[in-house]
Amino acid sequence: MRGRAVSREQVPDLPPDALPRLHDLARLAAGHLHRPAFRTRVHHRDRVPGTGPVVLVANHSSLLEPQLIFGMLPRRSVFLVKSELFRGPLGRALRGIGQIPVRRGTPDRAPLMSAVRVLRGGGLVGVFPEGTRGAGDVSAAEQGAAWLVRTTGARVLPVASRGTHRPAGSPRRLRPVVDLLVGEPFDLEVGKGRTGLTRATETIRGRLADLVRELDERRQPSSQQNKATR
Repeated sequence: MRGRAVSREQVPDLPPDALPRLHDLARLAAGHLHRPAFRTRVHHRDRVPGTGPVVLVANHSSLLEPQLIFGMLPRRSVFLVKSELFRGPLGRALRGIGQIPVRRGTPDRAPLMSAVRVLRGGGLVGVFPEGTRGAGDVSAAEQGAAWLVRTTGARVLPVASRGTHRPAGSPRRLRPVVDLLVGEPFDLEVGKGRTGLTRATETIRGRLADLVRELDERRQPSSQQNKATR
């Protein structure tokens, strides 16, 4: 007797193997999961486009930023996640909520084509374009985001984050403030060939770097106040 096939609800803004209800539940949980450990402040959440294809680009210094951004977004989102995390129960959970594994440093069009399908369905795809994670530096960037924009015509949404990284040798912090700053979405014309991708990637990198600097300036007064009270 043949087993009964599992029925999956197909939605255009998630990969076909995702479970929409599980995705929505995970997004709700991510918005509350880290509240005991961090004081999270989200600035300009209203800038997130409510509909239409969007490529979100963000800096990050740890695995926490993707979770925080995923939880703060007011709509479904699919992130390109390093393939090393797609093992065992965690891997099955990530696929279930619609995240896409990507092998960094290895030519692989499969994850990008999965992201293209999501974008063409009007979805939001998140990319962390730094060449290396470092401490949230965006001085180097990969070209996946620019390629997705050129292929789908999606808008670009920069998001800056600060506060999760604890410098080496610094004391343990009690519920540090983590800030997420949503930038203005913008349209980007990506030219043909590698030159077009390179120039568009530099534009994305520059916009994101400017947003990170803006967030650093926003956080500066509170940093100085904390020093004064020590």
